Amino acid sequence: QLELRAAVGSALVRTVSLPTYAAAEEIAYETPEGLIASNEDVFWADDPQRAVTLVLTRNLSDILNIDVGPEPWPFVELADVLIDVRVERILAGADGVFRLAGQFYVGGDRIAYRNSAHRFAIETPMNGQTLGSIADAQARALLELSEQIARTLAR
Repeated sequence: QLELRAAVGSALVRTVSLPTYAAAEEIAYETPEGLIASNEDVFWADDPQRAVTLVLTRNLSDILNIDVGPEPWPFVELADVLIDVRVERILAGADGVFRLAGQFYVGGDRIAYRNSAHRFAIETPMNGQTLGSIADAQARALLELSEQIARTLAR
């Protein structure tokens, strides 16, 4: 796993903004016709916005070895930087590729840290169209996004 030395001591991950179809409890996927569908009998184990936020928080903490927390900030001292992720696309494609795209913003008020905006477009191959392969591809895509964010916070 990637390990980097952080230029900050702490970071807050704001609740991740997801598209409407991805914020729903049902697992969404793309049909061969290019439409977004979901199975009303199959749900994610957790609220998708909360789950994605916590995955990014955990991954960033592991990569950077600093205090990283979700909103609301769980520590007494304020975070050095805020990370705001806005997802435009998070979907299992009919072509066997999981896509995660959007922007993330990093900024700090308490320290001299340059505010920055970054685009991301991650494509992760899926091993079939099963629910397990969708979940696995999403986890790998979120890890790649975490690594991209971590690199912006590294020395």
